Amino acid sequence: MLAFIARRLFQSVIVMLAVAFIAFMVFRYVGDPVSSMLGQDSTMADHEALRERLGLNEPFYIQFYHFVVNALQGQFGISYRLQQPVSQLIMERLPATIELAFASASIALVLGVVLGIYTALRPRAFSTGVIMTASLIGVSLPTFLIGIGLIYVFAVELKVLPSFGRGEVINLGWWRTGLLTESGLRSLILPAITLSLFQLTLIMRLVRAEMLEVLRTDYIRFARARGLSQRAINFGHALKNTMVPVITITGLQLGSVIAFAIITETVFQWPGVGSLFVNSVAVVDVPVMAAYLVFVALVFVVINLIVDILYFIVDPRLRDGAKSGR
Repeated sequence: MLAFIARRLFQSVIVMLAVAFIAFMVFRYVGDPVSSMLGQDSTMADHEALRERLGLNEPFYIQFYHFVVNALQGQFGISYRLQQPVSQLIMERLPATIELAFASASIALVLGVVLGIYTALRPRAFSTGVIMTASLIGVSLPTFLIGIGLIYVFAVELKVLPSFGRGEVINLGWWRTGLLTESGLRSLILPAITLSLFQLTLIMRLVRAEMLEVLRTDYIRFARARGLSQRAINFGHALKNTMVPVITITGLQLGSVIAFAIITETVFQWPGVGSLFVNSVAVVDVPVMAAYLVFVALVFVVINLIVDILYFIVDPRLRDGAKSGR
């Protein structure tokens, strides 16, 4: 187990170094940070002094080393547009993105597993046909169109939910949450549903396909021959083996939700990290762009590491392989 985790940690470090190098290239060669930070009235001496202070006159490898060291400390420089530390800007908006991501992931996971099991156990039911047909909407329609449609129905026509913003928030130390206020919870509903639909459909179809495949295996027939109840067969044997690939896909989808909630945050004007990145791209705010790239990579690396560990725990074949040294 420890050797398995050590190998995964080593691979994660290599991935993060590669991403850090790409982010450094963006930070170093996209735009001119000196011109962005100084006004038009600055002199060449001012430019040269600032370049010296920022270390831009040092060799390439020295600059990359300082970039990695600063990134490990959470320092990515000053935003060209807002003139504030990038780490501060991200930390201010990170709670909004995390709450939106986990709300949408919870919806997708719970409903996806439940509907996947239901449609697998009742493959010829009329309700199954309705659910499978409706699930095509989550795959076919783009996210922004789903969001606009929900805004039109629930905010414009019915006027029961807000169409933008995060609502009232409460400060819990450095964490600002809207989960403890009524307006915050109501503001979370539409963006969470919008962001969860694609993941919900994917998880539901995966659970259904895996469940149907497992129910056709020999050991399920043997369990029926032993006289086990249908509930014990479906949930004690079939579902357990179905969840192995579901854990992998769900973990990767959670990373996608956190990293790529950009469209949903833009449609609903959700003050998260994704909307910060969109605004930074519009004005070529390179430090924020580089920090977001590292943040996305870190999210995927951490979640992938957790998924690998869970996969190792759930699947006995990996444990047996580890014990035999394979």
